Amino acid sequence: MNLSEKSGPGLRERVGTSLFSHVAGPSGAQNRARIHGAPGPRWFGPERPIRTVHGDASMFIGGLSALLLQSLHPRAMAAVAGHSGFRGDPWGRLQRTSTFLAFTTYGTAEDAQRAVDHVREVHERIRGVTPSGEPYHAADPHLLCWVHVAEVDSFLRAHQRFGAGPLDGAGCDAYIADAARVARALGVPDPPLDRTALAARLALYRPELRATSQARDAARFVLHEPPLPRAARGPYAVLASNAVRLLPPWARALLDLRTAPYLPEGVVRLSGRVLTGTIRWAMAALPPREETAAPR
Repeated sequence: MNLSEKSGPGLRERVGTSLFSHVAGPSGAQNRARIHGAPGPRWFGPERPIRTVHGDASMFIGGLSALLLQSLHPRAMAAVAGHSGFRGDPWGRLQRTSTFLAFTTYGTAEDAQRAVDHVREVHERIRGVTPSGEPYHAADPHLLCWVHVAEVDSFLRAHQRFGAGPLDGAGCDAYIADAARVARALGVPDPPLDRTALAARLALYRPELRATSQARDAARFVLHEPPLPRAARGPYAVLASNAVRLLPPWARALLDLRTAPYLPEGVVRLSGRVLTGTIRWAMAALPPREETAAPR
């Protein structure tokens, strides 16, 4: 056995554990054990596309791209800027979001509903006025639907580009339908159920979207000012470049984002594949998940 074989597993485990702790937070191990070990029916069985998409390393790029896209709705962005703590506690916000996704995607039906109920309670309390004077309420079904479609579109784009096993057409539609179940539970009355409906719904929101000062400030923060140690800045820059390139061209234009314009599209995309492959390799060192419960 050579030196790299001796040191490789230790490095892999350290990187995987570090990534998991940043994304899942201090209660990550406890939540993981409950999500995958608690008995009971699930909203989604092991064969469902939502598990394939949400369990892949491509979510690191898709999640950041979703934040950028969501920021283009002034009322949604004002709610985030005023109440989410994304600047003062960005890791906490990431951890809360990833925990919600994990419970609703993999957890028992009871725990998934409990996670949804908590988010709905929080949304109900979030009200305010945008800098331009528009009132907003986080529980507004119209805003909830925008956040949902921007997220689903970004997650699916990332998976199809960087996922270990991209879905076929039927799988993409099934993923959108799976995600719609969570959206309805959160208060979205009529979420899209397939790619055609998703594209049409995104197009309906286009007239409402613009890059406010809050949106541009959020983009600068998440792309150029992340609270990371120096050693992590390089990999994060790769993630950020690919998150920007993943956006629809009209969204990049609105935010005036030209991340790594001197690099060809193919080079940026290759860097994203290498990065997600490395994350996938590292996360595979975590203890295996055990789940025996059947879906509802």
